[in-house]
Amino acid sequence: MNRTRNTALLGALSSLALALTGIGTAPSASASDNGQSLRPAMGWSSWSLVRRTPSEAAVEAQADAMAKSGLASHGFVYVNLDDFWQKCDDNGFVVDSYGRWAVDSAKFPSGIKALADHIHAKGLKFGFYVTPGIAKNAVTRNTPVEGTPYHAQDIADTSKSEKNYNCKNMYYLDYGKPGAQEFVDSWARQFASWGVDYLKIDGVGSDDVADVRAWDKALRATGRPINFALSNNLPIADATTWKELANSWRTQGDVECYCGPGPNGSGYPLTDWSHVSSRFDSAASWAPYAGPGGWNDLDSLEIGGGDQVGLTADQRRSVFTLWAMAASPLLLGTDLTQLDPVDRAMLTNDRLIGVDQDGAAGERIVNDGSRQVWRKREANGDYVVALFNTAASGSAAVGVTWQQVGFTGDGEVTDLWSGKHTGVVADSYSATLRPGETRLIRVRPVS
Repeated sequence: MNRTRNTALLGALSSLALALTGIGTAPSASASDNGQSLRPAMGWSSWSLVRRTPSEAAVEAQADAMAKSGLASHGFVYVNLDDFWQKCDDNGFVVDSYGRWAVDSAKFPSGIKALADHIHAKGLKFGFYVTPGIAKNAVTRNTPVEGTPYHAQDIADTSKSEKNYNCKNMYYLDYGKPGAQEFVDSWARQFASWGVDYLKIDGVGSDDVADVRAWDKALRATGRPINFALSNNLPIADATTWKELANSWRTQGDVECYCGPGPNGSGYPLTDWSHVSSRFDSAASWAPYAGPGGWNDLDSLEIGGGDQVGLTADQRRSVFTLWAMAASPLLLGTDLTQLDPVDRAMLTNDRLIGVDQDGAAGERIVNDGSRQVWRKREANGDYVVALFNTAASGSAAVGVTWQQVGFTGDGEVTDLWSGKHTGVVADSYSATLRPGETRLIRVRPVS
């Protein structure tokens, strides 16, 4: 990996971002001040591809491929292990002596710290996964809370079951009881000692605000910089709370279609156009809440495997364009060891990455059925404009006037996908787009 180039690129993007400004009025709630994710996270996550069978070898292979492919030098640095790293028995999660989930040693024989060390040795960052609550096995065994006189039965609310997608059998924590925060603190210290740089807490809803607050406090107390992500399909009614406490939040359910040939719908295809196109509306609704320190997460970016992911090349470019205009985290879900050359060219397009990393979420200014136009305004007076035909069939002419974009007169246009300088265009811009196609341009108003 060319670390010098990587550092230079990220520095350039940071400088660019500091020169940009949002176009809408942001909600009054402040963003998380934990110092993380001043720009959306970029990397890879295991869920789309590996699903329920992650392993030490599989995750290390993706980290190696991220570095070798050159993606890391364009800013893709997180390697995130999602669910199913844990060991289960008939009563739920197997736990350690302090009531925390035990690692499945058959999948990770060297342990999680060794996996993190391997990833860090590549110049990358390691992401991990948890859900709220406390395991039934911890309560049954009444395990002690590390460093305290309290035990699992002192802090568990056994009248309520927490959401969990793996071993189930999780109880709520009662944060009115002494020892509950200390239990989460203990878990966070363990993760920090393993080298976790990014933590996804899944199964979060309105009833879990206390858990999110506890984990935010616990992660800060470790002294380790940890990017804090929430999942999934979080209610927008609590958006200001998520923004205050976390660095990103999933705005919808899974982007995966679960329509592959393997167990639980695993394997290719990973997604389909309906699972992507539904995100246009939610991205528009959530746009005011995004900004440095906290981002609207549209879920995994299913680019890298070519057409087999379930999207055409036009649709994949539209996915990247929407994610970039929304300033969503760019967490790849595909097999980086088999990177499609067309997709590699997409993912290493620094003009697109720059749009994602510019520090602001765009807004939708045209919503005419399948014809959509989004914009961002930059502090130097430029605009970034995205035109979409979201239809599954049939070409469409999509247009926008410069007045709708935010200025009048002529505009000097550059196509950001191709890098081609179109020249000066008067009054408006339009393009005939194939189904699922996009056009992304930078416009400089001409005095």
